[in-house]
Amino acid sequence: MTATTRQEQLAAIFKSATVIPVLTIDRLEDAVPLARALVAGGVRVLEVTLRTPVAADAAKAMITEVPEAIVGIGTILDADDLARARALGAKFGISPGATPELLKAAAASELPFAPGIATASELMQALAAGFDLVKFFPAEQAGGIKALRALAGPFPNILICPTGGIGEANAATWLAEPNVVAVGGSWLCPAADIRSGNWAGITAMCARTLKSLKPA
Repeated sequence: MTATTRQEQLAAIFKSATVIPVLTIDRLEDAVPLARALVAGGVRVLEVTLRTPVAADAAKAMITEVPEAIVGIGTILDADDLARARALGAKFGISPGATPELLKAAAASELPFAPGIATASELMQALAAGFDLVKFFPAEQAGGIKALRALAGPFPNILICPTGGIGEANAATWLAEPNVVAVGGSWLCPAADIRSGNWAGITAMCARTLKSLKPA
């Protein structure tokens, strides 16, 4: 698979998603019912972050037991994380930022990948490595939509998945930007609902969110 093909594949996944839930899973037993609840609500593209000791096993369980889900790995910080994501069978990878070493490893990997950027210099490094679809993080804290529009001026062909400070109240505003292919956030699956096993509530939240974000 060429770099261009990988980027096209990633863009297709993100565009199909609209909203990508950012999942931090503390208990392995929550992984499969959470994935099923999200899929039942129409949310199939999932980002499992490598922030907890069970994250990799949780992602593997989702991939194995919920084949309808399109599972990616987030919080990829180095080449080892990238290799782990690939070995797990993830469909894509996402990082909060990017070092030269990570960009080099990602460019050589077969895994579709979106590096994180917050500045023009970081975006230029990502583009130089062959990545024209990036994660804008932390989106609200890094200047919000005004910053995104400023970046889109000199880089009109970039595709962006903003994450950080995005929720039900402002997701539609971000999605209205022409460069935004999807938004990421954790509001679809509140930690309290995961802890209590309120899977029906998560499904209902997903369905309501997607309905509200569907173009008229």
